Amino acid sequence: MTALASSSMAVSSTALLQKPGSAAGHVLQNSFLSGSVSLPRAAASCGRVAFARKGLVIVANGRKKAVVEKDESEVDQRFRLNNLSPQPGSRHRQKRKGRGIAAGQGASCGFGMRGQKSRSGSGVRPGFEGGQMPLYRRLPKLRGIAGGMGAGLPKYVAVNLTDIAESFQEGEEVSLEALKERRVLNPSGRDRKLPLKILGDGELDFKVKIKAGAISAAAKEKLETLGCEFEILPKKKKWLSAQYLKNQARADAYFVKKREGSA
Repeated sequence: MTALASSSMAVSSTALLQKPGSAAGHVLQNSFLSGSVSLPRAAASCGRVAFARKGLVIVANGRKKAVVEKDESEVDQRFRLNNLSPQPGSRHRQKRKGRGIAAGQGASCGFGMRGQKSRSGSGVRPGFEGGQMPLYRRLPKLRGIAGGMGAGLPKYVAVNLTDIAESFQEGEEVSLEALKERRVLNPSGRDRKLPLKILGDGELDFKVKIKAGAISAAAKEKLETLGCEFEILPKKKKWLSAQYLKNQARADAYFVKKREGSA
């Protein structure tokens, strides 16, 4: 009782006016409170009496007021850029291996006791399986796109005669730029650098001017029947080193001289 009174006196000596009352006990009056509180009555029902600037706060049994947290699943939220995040547990922090017992992973820190991978400065390259035939060599080779070779990749951006008939009129020029403007083709990535090729799927009833990198045999036959004009654009010249060109010229001169001698 005396300890509680002394603590309340230490909180604010100017704001509290302690007056001795009757046998019921002391009555605490606060200039910030509307009324008075009987100290023994409050001490009997709670563990601590705290005075704040805005009012009297009574904490039951010395415990703080429980904070009720809202469940995020119950709150109706829209997905925005500011509240997007991975699912809890889907992403983990990479384990940072230390050196020694102080790192918290044992004396060897997860590297084992002996062996090549436990030595400092050493390691093995990705895919190494200790000398046995690795997996990437045990699998069969695949041609084309499946094997990662350039032979299966497309060399042209293709368009059919059906698309030309729907998007162009008689006498107009059909080129890669015109197809892009009319949203017939929208090449992206690697396809942006590829030339245009005309395929023969569909029918065309009017004459057009064709400017493309290649024309299929079926499309060429149909265009010649209609009397269309077409121009085959030259392919992009492949870059060759000066040493390669020099060796190629020497080889050509050698074979020309050899053919003349045999004749």
